[in-house]
Amino acid sequence: MENNQIPKERLAKLDKLFECMSIIAEDSHVYLCDMKYDYSKWSKTLVSLFGLPDEYMVGAGDLWEQHIHPDDRKVYHEGIETIFAGKSDEHDMQYRAVKPNGEYEVCSCRGIVLKDEDGNMEYFCGAIKNHSEQHHIDSLTGLRDQFGFFKDLSNYIDNHMKVNVGLIGVDRFAQINELYGYKGGNKILQECGRMLQEVVGNQGKAYRMDGTKFGIISTLEDIKIIEDSYNKLCDRLIKGVSVDGRSIVLELYAGMVGVKDFNTDAQTVYACLNFAFDESRDLKQGDIVEFKGSSNRDEKKSIEQLYTIRNSISHNFEGFYLLYQPIIDAETEKIIGAEALLRWKNEEFGIVPPDEFIPVLEKDSMFPALGEWILKTAVKASLKFIRLLPSFIINVNLSYSQIEKNNFVEIVKNVIEDSDYPPKQLCLEITERCRLLDMGLLKNTMYKLKSDGIRIALDDFGTGFSSMGLVKALPFDTIKIDRSFVQKIEDDEREKTLVSKFTEVANLYDAKVCVEGIETPGMAEILRRYSVHSFQGYYYSKPVEETEIINMIKKDYVS
Repeated sequence: MENNQIPKERLAKLDKLFECMSIIAEDSHVYLCDMKYDYSKWSKTLVSLFGLPDEYMVGAGDLWEQHIHPDDRKVYHEGIETIFAGKSDEHDMQYRAVKPNGEYEVCSCRGIVLKDEDGNMEYFCGAIKNHSEQHHIDSLTGLRDQFGFFKDLSNYIDNHMKVNVGLIGVDRFAQINELYGYKGGNKILQECGRMLQEVVGNQGKAYRMDGTKFGIISTLEDIKIIEDSYNKLCDRLIKGVSVDGRSIVLELYAGMVGVKDFNTDAQTVYACLNFAFDESRDLKQGDIVEFKGSSNRDEKKSIEQLYTIRNSISHNFEGFYLLYQPIIDAETEKIIGAEALLRWKNEEFGIVPPDEFIPVLEKDSMFPALGEWILKTAVKASLKFIRLLPSFIINVNLSYSQIEKNNFVEIVKNVIEDSDYPPKQLCLEITERCRLLDMGLLKNTMYKLKSDGIRIALDDFGTGFSSMGLVKALPFDTIKIDRSFVQKIEDDEREKTLVSKFTEVANLYDAKVCVEGIETPGMAEILRRYSVHSFQGYYYSKPVEETEIINMIKKDYVS
């Protein structure tokens, strides 16, 4: 809410006082009123929870009164009147306040009047505590739990307070439970929680997250100090933690994100945090990893960008669209299908390449909804292609975060049934990253899909350690050889040998081979010597819009 009456210097002072109060507010929601102008600033969390007009309000007392239960309103009104009439300097009461959905929350409100050097009332400040909010304490460690983590992080962001946020995990904890039992495992978690809180000290808090993960929120701005503290903790744990007279060696991994800008939210920060955490675990042998964003954007811009993209998902997928890269028959060089590829754009960031947001976003709880939108959109487009070419196959990429959902197979079947799409004309691509899933779950999911006629492809074959294991374990219809193995195939005999071996493996498991990254006619000519079924690459076409796919089909098949 804009107000032209309060001077800029008074507004700046209001903001600064509000920031100071927020630091010590703990589980309460701060409010601050400049009594000379009756101009207030309230906690964003409170504004959102109760549907108030804005964090800045004129006449906030009257606006808030409308949210108070009719039976409590008289006492509240009299209390506020005595404050502004100068008859009282303090405010302490309990009442019920209504949320936009009509539910009432029991709140305690305490406030005090601050006077200037002449004894005139200048500010009325205080905090409102919502008693229905749990204290969010983990019973095992005594730390705040992950709900408290998100609440506290949201408060820091809402109040524009810079913090560094960390996610720390204990490595190979399942083995520890097997060796020492759950009692021993619990003692280790308690000890880790105690040590983390000791490391954070008065500059933040430690949190017990899900499983064997811990979170920290530190008000220290120098992340180097936090990294040094983490390294000292690792050195301490590698020497062993004593549990019932036994010394147990522990190893950690950790990700960090600096919250320096506030055009974001807690869930976006957490997605970035998980990305850095996984890098520490999978690539850096436990060294702490700070989220830096993509190579051509700084951390601040990457987090802002991801926040905007996440919001696009909840706003009817605004800005998202699909392009389609043709898949070409290796012998006839005619189009036989296409791979649906996600893109996103808006006025501020322009067109954002998928590799700048998908690796982080697929760790986010919102990604399965986006995955379902991709599938629906691709199937809808492919219906147009099938009318011209009945054998046309659309390929759609999957993320492990989609597959691990209990209702994933049901979602796919519903999309097919609702659109009346032929299942055998759909090919779902998974990547080597699906090794992160339980193999039993993955195998069961793949067989359920195949039982309905849906095809399954392994994308980026050869780029990860688990590719061969996945081929042996899962019923793939197609194996896609990554472009990195054929870039120099015209000059490098070793690449020819590799492709030859890859196709032998595929043939052994009755899978067709698609080679990606075809950029020259020479590459295509060489690859035809092997048992390659199809090609994909810029020599034939870059990713294009629906109309271009239709034109290619007409050119190849319609006389």
